[in-house]
Amino acid sequence: MTTDEGTIDSTNRSLLGTSSARGNRAHAAIRWLVQISRFGLAALFLFTAGAKLMILREFAGNVAELLSASGINYSRWMWPATIALIVIEIITAIMLLMPRTVRLGAVLAGLLLLGFSIFALYYVYVLQGEPLECGCFGKIIGSQLGVKTALRNLALLIPVFILILKYRSNRTTAVSTSPSEVN
Repeated sequence: MTTDEGTIDSTNRSLLGTSSARGNRAHAAIRWLVQISRFGLAALFLFTAGAKLMILREFAGNVAELLSASGINYSRWMWPATIALIVIEIITAIMLLMPRTVRLGAVLAGLLLLGFSIFALYYVYVLQGEPLECGCFGKIIGSQLGVKTALRNLALLIPVFILILKYRSNRTTAVSTSPSEVN
């Protein structure tokens, strides 16, 4: 409602401001949640890759044991699988840090987390494997393959979905306004 001077009266101004303020707060909260998800996942993958590098031989031995239990020639594939996993974790972190590749990095992170979860459950329930310290976090945080590992990794899919659904890069595209390009 407007007054004679053409301005919005104070009652309606406060109602409009409240609605707008709530929308702005919700948008800001989502932006923060997206950034926390992005940088948190990047930090997680850099941390796990670094922790594996610190105990590289021991981690390669764990990979060999997992490959052997799966019926794969561990002596041939132990080092390639170990190095590939660490490199993929680093690439995932870099993709999450680069604005143009955040969503792709989130998809890769989701695939890794889902793959880790599936393999943890497969190892314990299908292969009937003995409890094995997986070395996911090096020696810094103990973690055995099993339901806890699978549930932790599945919970980490929440920030992955937040990034896939809500991340917007700040890229702007130039729009031409010259008359020759309008026609």
